[in-house]
Amino acid sequence: MTPRDADRPIGGALAGEPTDALTGAPRSLHPDPFEALAGAADPAPAAAARAADGPQAAPAPGWDADFEIGALADRVPDTMILHTRDAYALFNGRLANPLHGREAIAGARRFGDMLKALWNLSAHDNPYADWILIRAYDRLRAIRAEIRRETAAREDAIEALARIGLTFGVMASRRPKAVELGFRSPYGYATAEAMVEFDYHVRVVKTLVLKDRLSDKAGRDAIYAASRPLRSLFLAPIPWLKALFDDELRPLTRADFLPGADPAARRRARAAVARFGEVPRDVFTGTNAPRHTRRRVNLSAAELRLLATASLAVGDDRDESAGDSDLL
Repeated sequence: MTPRDADRPIGGALAGEPTDALTGAPRSLHPDPFEALAGAADPAPAAAARAADGPQAAPAPGWDADFEIGALADRVPDTMILHTRDAYALFNGRLANPLHGREAIAGARRFGDMLKALWNLSAHDNPYADWILIRAYDRLRAIRAEIRRETAAREDAIEALARIGLTFGVMASRRPKAVELGFRSPYGYATAEAMVEFDYHVRVVKTLVLKDRLSDKAGRDAIYAASRPLRSLFLAPIPWLKALFDDELRPLTRADFLPGADPAARRRARAAVARFGEVPRDVFTGTNAPRHTRRRVNLSAAELRLLATASLAVGDDRDESAGDSDLL
């Protein structure tokens, strides 16, 4: 390894080093499998393609090339107000305590951090990062919809009592907990919104228990029915994250599945398929993309055709029983 290679981040390029159009990785690390095949489909020489782009536009008069506008940032802390211990415990999870025989419980805070890590990984054109983001967000959205339906049905019961003359409001905490969020991805805020919806659902249920519209057991069962799928979801990405960020799979990109990929790339692709199963074709091509992704590619027609026809099974040596595609 040369000193220049030792300074290079995983899957990243040094300043001024040519990068791959699909993955953003340095060409010296990941030879472009498109170069050998795209030319046959699109034989127009590169010089003609550059000429078609025309000359670059001149900077506007008065433009200061050295001036840079800083990135947008929150001016005040983002906070979430929780009124119930149930929601606060679900948000924080629980650390393992071997002395007392307690296992760790993943909470919403950790779930948001895991999705942020996958969101960042999507910038490296990893198809499995996109796949888990799609599945996790879709499941979170379905759980939230069910919680809202249950809450609305119980609010209808409160309104029905008001129509016959018994009026009361949904209880709130005397000292609600203000939680500073600090999430740095859209998925963290989707998770926080799920938490305040769950918190309000618990408040409605406990109000109905106190007002004798539900029994104690029915109230506990209603809260458990809403929290159980959330806890299950918060656990689901953990094995994916551990595998996708290990040394073997972290450099994985879509280019690893294409004809002409080098042996190391093919080994990564085989390992990913054996671990997780075949990624769906529409996710691989980008037709089905996560609601939020950091993948930024501009593919030619020839490159899109290669993605649409690439083998996602990666050979016949796959262990069909090893895939974990049902994690979510």
